[in-house]
Amino acid sequence: MTALRNLFSGREVLYFLLLAVLLVVVLPLALDAFRLNLTGKYLTFAFVALGLVLCWGYGGVLSLGQGVFFGLGGYCMAMFLKLEASDMASTARQTTPGIPDFMDWNQVTELPWFWEPFHSLTFTIVAVLVVPALFAFVIGFAMFKRRVGGVYFAIITQAIATILTILIIGQQGYTGGANGMTDLRTLLGWDIRTDDAKQILYFLCVFLLLLCLVLAQLILRSKFGRILVAMRDREDRVRFSGYDVSGFKIFVFCLAGVFSAIGGAMFTLQVGFMSPSFVGIVPSIEMVIFCAVGGRLSLLGAVYGALIVNLAKTSFSESFPELWLYAMGALFIAVVLAFPNGLAGLYSRYLEPLLARGWASARSRGAAVTPAQEKIS
Repeated sequence: MTALRNLFSGREVLYFLLLAVLLVVVLPLALDAFRLNLTGKYLTFAFVALGLVLCWGYGGVLSLGQGVFFGLGGYCMAMFLKLEASDMASTARQTTPGIPDFMDWNQVTELPWFWEPFHSLTFTIVAVLVVPALFAFVIGFAMFKRRVGGVYFAIITQAIATILTILIIGQQGYTGGANGMTDLRTLLGWDIRTDDAKQILYFLCVFLLLLCLVLAQLILRSKFGRILVAMRDREDRVRFSGYDVSGFKIFVFCLAGVFSAIGGAMFTLQVGFMSPSFVGIVPSIEMVIFCAVGGRLSLLGAVYGALIVNLAKTSFSESFPELWLYAMGALFIAVVLAFPNGLAGLYSRYLEPLLARGWASARSRGAAVTPAQEKIS
């Protein structure tokens, strides 16, 4: 508790504990196995929203291609799971046993060399973290060292998301194409399709999310976080003070990519597939909306934003599937025009003062009653 108080200020400790209780206790008790797994799927997008709070909200770097890193993490995990599902016994009827089914359908006769290391779970976990970080570093180094930022950087990340989507679909024999990687059944022989397994994976997702949230808060409370804010507001002044602005941008962009990749890996584990539909422009913009609705300056708000928007998406698309994209666009416009700091901003501006006044008046009434009660007794 002391560590949390040092990390979070004021009521933030209470808000963090309330979120933890909601995710760890309330939702598992209130929801059935299907709905809990669905909530776990929503929480995987909260990793992306957390990264965007650091990258966009505090660093001033708007990335419209975070689906790229979400997909990289998801595909790394999917490759391991697909290899485990493609053992000799399960693929005995294929032309070439021992390789994933989509490779056999596309007349690939042997496992590609870059698939071989994914037989190891340890390598896969390292790849989930390292591959997106390296990819983000290459993009960030190429852009930020040349002082490319603002809307130009956002457009470039959109283009990268489109290119990667086309590449994944075009290399069907190696990636599964438009269908993605499906029929992912076991993790080291453990069936991940059962209700018990989905519940365990949900708690693993919550643990990793809270860990990433604490790490992000630790960064924001450090000197690095203060430099991020200064860099967002007055970049030239920070540069003239002797700081390497491009280095800070590269680091926070890589960190946001790693957070997104962890979410992608957990998505693959909980849902059981990964496809290029989570890599392109549309899902990347949706991820920005999750962050914007929750509050781009609030880590806790980003988690709630991902939960609320995904719940609304599921509910709305069941009745009006063709109108959901228009609803998302309208929601983003509403956030920009009506409440630019998201739900967290609305809470801190309107609801929190009311609660504070109510709490203060309750304490004052209690202090006034106590002496009278003591005199009567």
